[in-house]
Amino acid sequence: METLEQLLNLAEQSHGHMCSGQVLGVRMAMLGCHSIGIDDPHGADRKKLLVFVEIDRCAADAINTVTGCRLGKRTLKYYDYGKLAATFLNTKTGEAVRVVALDTSRDAADHAFPEVQNKYDRQLRAYKLLPDEELFKLERVTVSVPLEDQPGRPVSRVLCDECGEGVNDRREVVRDGRTLCRACAGDSYYKKLSQP
Repeated sequence: METLEQLLNLAEQSHGHMCSGQVLGVRMAMLGCHSIGIDDPHGADRKKLLVFVEIDRCAADAINTVTGCRLGKRTLKYYDYGKLAATFLNTKTGEAVRVVALDTSRDAADHAFPEVQNKYDRQLRAYKLLPDEELFKLERVTVSVPLEDQPGRPVSRVLCDECGEGVNDRREVVRDGRTLCRACAGDSYYKKLSQP
């Protein structure tokens, strides 16, 4: 795996700017991968790694950069928990860890660089240097990944009886004998406008 500085440069290029969330994400990914025996996530180990992120903020982009895991490859899973946390799963060994950024890391940054006036600059500097134990909680966990959530080709495909759109990987809802997509079943994030 590349050095912290190299990975921070790659994360900045990918994300568009450097911030404390990028630093935490890079360090989380490095710690998570190392803890489950993943040394080369972009090469020899690329098919052994699944990552579950719990927030859609800067750190998620950094984790993607370090691990190479992506939504489109089904190796990056997003769970909207609003937590700066991620779980790293070695699919070959079954070993998994959940890494959580500690809220106390902000205080640690304040103590590490009290002379720096701007709190964001303090965090940016401190998060590069503080030991993992001051930044993260690491938990050994187990993760069960259903067949329909694993990388690879879809395991099923059906058509919605209401809108006719295709639904992959058992994401359909069966209601009153009808097969529906989640949107037609009432779980839509959008509202259709009337057609002209």
